[in-house]
This record gives sequence, structure tokens and C-alpha cells, in this order.
Amino acid sequence: MTDFALRRRMMVDTQVRPSDVTKFPIIDAMLKVEREAFLPDALQEAAYTGENIDLEDGRVLLEPRTLAKMLDALNISGDELVLDIGCAHGYSSAVVARMAQAVIALEEDAEMAAEAQSAFVETGADNVIVHEGPLAKGAAEHGPYDVILIQGGVARLPDAIANQLKDGGRIACVFMEDALGVVRIGYKTGGSLSWRFEFNASAPVLPGFEKEAVFAL
Repeated sequence: MTDFALRRRMMVDTQVRPSDVTKFPIIDAMLKVEREAFLPDALQEAAYTGENIDLEDGRVLLEPRTLAKMLDALNISGDELVLDIGCAHGYSSAVVARMAQAVIALEEDAEMAAEAQSAFVETGADNVIVHEGPLAKGAAEHGPYDVILIQGGVARLPDAIANQLKDGGRIACVFMEDALGVVRIGYKTGGSLSWRFEFNASAPVLPGFEKEAVFAL
């Protein structure tokens, strides 16, 4: 029988802590949230690998290091409302739920959204609300948000997403330039975003976050 608890500790000790992530709420959440519970049965053996896990239709579960470092930079507090875009089967939302007041888990794939909902119930993540809908449209009816987290690559940030961030809020994006990507944290002040580089990472660009096509006559 697979010892997932041991693998979870090894993930934290070999992937998270060595990446200069030391904040207790992040370490504690990643030690306690059962990553395998948020993956289909066929992928559970790969739950604690140090790379993105391929899901379906070009989607991935971000590697533990990337998620941990994004959370470290965002510094979420216990009174904040978080929008988690592209939650897939729900792992990232379950981790964030241990730090935030509440999480809106946005997923456009109906099957993934249903599986995430079931996993939240089974694992007791009762401060997460699953919202099914297009990722690029966000979930305005639950916002505005203190923090927005995007679980995949971004070539262009839709205005609809930026508009759902509170003034004084933060957003984390993996901006993709061809095969290379960088994580930047956006800080909203006076209605506009200013971006700061954090670290290198990569992920497939999410649907609706591609660069706009330019047509030449």
C-alpha cells in the first residue's frame, strides 16, 4: 500500500522548503492536504512528483514548488477572499482554504468541477465554493477578491479578471513567452496593476488566456 503521508512529507522537505518557502501556514497546509485525494485514480501514484502533472485537454496540476512559491509571494491572510482560477480537481483551493477566510474555486470543466466538489466534502474543506464557468470570465458575483490565483499559464490577462481584484489586492500569474514562463505578482493600486517578477516557472496557457490574434489586411 502506498504511503502517501510519507510522500507528502518528502514533497515538503525536498521540493517546498528548499525553494525558500518557510511560512508556517503554507508548510502546514501542504503537509495536511492530501494531494492524491484531488487527482483521478490513475494519477494518484504521481501525486507527489516535482513536476506539473498532465490532466486532460492541455491542463495541468502545477508542481508543488510553483504553487508554494506563489502562495509565499501572495502572503494570504485569514480574513481574505481568494479566487482560484482553474482549480481542476481542487487541490490548490484546498491548500489556500487553510490560509484564507474563503475560496471561490473556479473551473469550467463540468466533470472536474464535480470531482472537486466531492473532494472538498470528503476532506472537510467547508470554506470553498465551487463555481462552474468560463475561466476567463472569473466569478464576479462572488467578488471582488483580495487575492486571485491562476492555476495555469497566461499569455494575456483578461480585463474581466483584473476588474474582479480589489484595490490593494494581489494576483499571481505564470506569464508564458513561448516555452519559457515567469511568475509575476500584480498589485492593484488606484485601479491599475503593477507587476513584480518572482521566479521562473512554466505551464500550458489556459483557455481564454491566449494572446489575442492580430489580423492584418
